[in-house]
Amino acid sequence: MRVHELAKELGVASKELLASLKEMGIDGLTASSSVPDQAVPRLRASGGKAVPEAKIKEAVEEPLPKPRPSRRKEVLEPETPPAAKAKTAVMAEPEPSAAPAEVASPVAAPTAVEPAGPDLPALKLVHGSTPQDVADKTGRSVAEVVKTLIALGEMVTASQSLSDDALRLLSAELGFEAEIVEIEDDEEPEEEIDESQLEPRAPVVTIMGHVDHGKTLLLDAIRQTDVVSQEFGGITQHIGAYQVHTNGREVTFIDTPGHEAFTAMRARGAQVTDIVVLVVAADDGVKPQTIEALDHAKAAGVPIIVAVNKIDKPEADPTRVRQQMVELGIVPSEWGGQNEFVDVSAKARTNLDNLLETILLVADLEELKGDPVGRARGVVLEAHLDKGRGPVASVLVQRGTLDVGDTLVSGTSWAKIRAMLDENGQQVKQAGPSKPVQILGWSATPNAGDDIREVADEREARHMVQEREAKVRAAEMVTGRPPTLQELMAQAQRDEVPELNLIVKADVQGSIGALVDALAKLPQDEVRVNVIRSAAGAITESDINLALTSRAIVVGFNVRPDVQARDLAEKEGVDVRLYRVIYDAIDDIRNAVGGMLKPEQRETQLGRAEVRALFRVPKVGLVAGSYVLQGTITRNARARVIRDGVVAYDGRIGSLRRFKDDVREVSEGFECGIGIENFNDVKEGDIIEAYEVREVAREL
Repeated sequence: MRVHELAKELGVASKELLASLKEMGIDGLTASSSVPDQAVPRLRASGGKAVPEAKIKEAVEEPLPKPRPSRRKEVLEPETPPAAKAKTAVMAEPEPSAAPAEVASPVAAPTAVEPAGPDLPALKLVHGSTPQDVADKTGRSVAEVVKTLIALGEMVTASQSLSDDALRLLSAELGFEAEIVEIEDDEEPEEEIDESQLEPRAPVVTIMGHVDHGKTLLLDAIRQTDVVSQEFGGITQHIGAYQVHTNGREVTFIDTPGHEAFTAMRARGAQVTDIVVLVVAADDGVKPQTIEALDHAKAAGVPIIVAVNKIDKPEADPTRVRQQMVELGIVPSEWGGQNEFVDVSAKARTNLDNLLETILLVADLEELKGDPVGRARGVVLEAHLDKGRGPVASVLVQRGTLDVGDTLVSGTSWAKIRAMLDENGQQVKQAGPSKPVQILGWSATPNAGDDIREVADEREARHMVQEREAKVRAAEMVTGRPPTLQELMAQAQRDEVPELNLIVKADVQGSIGALVDALAKLPQDEVRVNVIRSAAGAITESDINLALTSRAIVVGFNVRPDVQARDLAEKEGVDVRLYRVIYDAIDDIRNAVGGMLKPEQRETQLGRAEVRALFRVPKVGLVAGSYVLQGTITRNARARVIRDGVVAYDGRIGSLRRFKDDVREVSEGFECGIGIENFNDVKEGDIIEAYEVREVAREL
């Protein structure tokens, strides 16, 4: 346990604890040093105060001369509890009955001190905060904060960004519990919700499940549209948000991709939802992405409805699906559980009404309400760069009402809403809770998954974005600190590893994240994959120039290069790969990485010969008269001389003769003369083993 951790537990300053340790004979420690194990119980028992009589040296040396364990126990027992000098004198000769009580006292003492740690007030700090920020939030002077950091061994200025570990250590020293948060979480909280203004809202339902289990087809059948025919490869590669009207009510559906590369998208879909519909194919059963989607839904703590799809197929077995789901902890209501199961067929449009009724029933039980009054809050589901309209973000409104002309902030981008479109491309003027809309008018493409909040005007939005950008730069400066000597040595070793530089361009931000995450999972030991640029939008001339200077490959996912970029790429020979399905892109890059791996060397044995006689030939040297036992002995082949099972020499066959003629090879069962290059210590009975080493291409 480190000094600052124990000080935090005991509710004292690290300097006081260091002074106590010095009195106990333990010197030369800092706040980040480890406390000796034998000193921890003493400090806990005394609340961090040192007892002069209870020095560590005396506690160890005093019992050693005592021969009997019972006598040693009597000497040790008075030393353990914290006490004054007078009490120590009384305890020198304890009664047998009093000994257990005296021993129990140090055990009970820490329980009175331990709660001091968790009771520390929380202090929210953003990544890369400075001592000035800490001083402003704690009410201390900047000089005091910097002085505390110097005492902890951190030589920093008031405006220098601190690492997360340094912030936690500093907060504990100042008597606070540090909570490192993102930029948005550190800003002023929204006003409290007025319960009287809450109104019923549409449920947000996320469709999740394994790839190709019919999620989009099921949603198409409910919406009576045909989205799946527009998806390349037959798999969904974006988050789609739609609203469906049924029985006079609205239901918001969010369709998430099922391919394994889109883990982050499924997590985002689960975080903004009220109900999860888990689609499982009746003919295929539970698959890996089914389990992953179920984990996301459980983590979100929302009701789960299981839609058993493809029941129209002859090989469909809904009962098997139920049994598999029970093993995962999802028990059907008809079997006494709490989860609704609905057998449907998206292709035959069977039982869709029953599924919608079940969704509305679960939504009624949840009593979903929203506040349509006040400033709007929401989340970015997806974002992309449109050539004609600029940055476009698909947003789900969670609170308040959005109007055309409102000003929004999301991450390090802001927007004055120029237009709002629904999922059908129709313009809307207002969007209340649970309404998904596309928003035009962003200053830059926001990141998928970022929160959005409405602000008063454009001036406030610009100010917030500038502050956030400054904080992001400060956090990046901390992560970009100078490397240590060990890191430089490791980097020098890594520099020998070949690199595959990539520039990734995609149609939407979510696809970029999925593709970059999938590339990061490729083995990086022998070939490093570096994504030097990733952005949403078409492939431009700037991308080709960057690829040219960095020797990178341009990967385009659902985007095309413009005319200037295509001409420049053809002229300079830059490799531009275009894909419409994500697993094609991942497979191609995996093959490219595999081609850069060092080939594997495999040894193939050609033949074995036994030395039976030795001849000295002028100008040639020693020749081993041999009999080929197995395979073929070839001239110029690599060979090793084996004597008594041990390799005596490894070299090449310099000469190969049969009688007086030079030959290229000698087959099994024939005699020959073998000369080994640069080796004349061959003896009768040796085995000459001829072999070759072949290089075989490796695969990931």
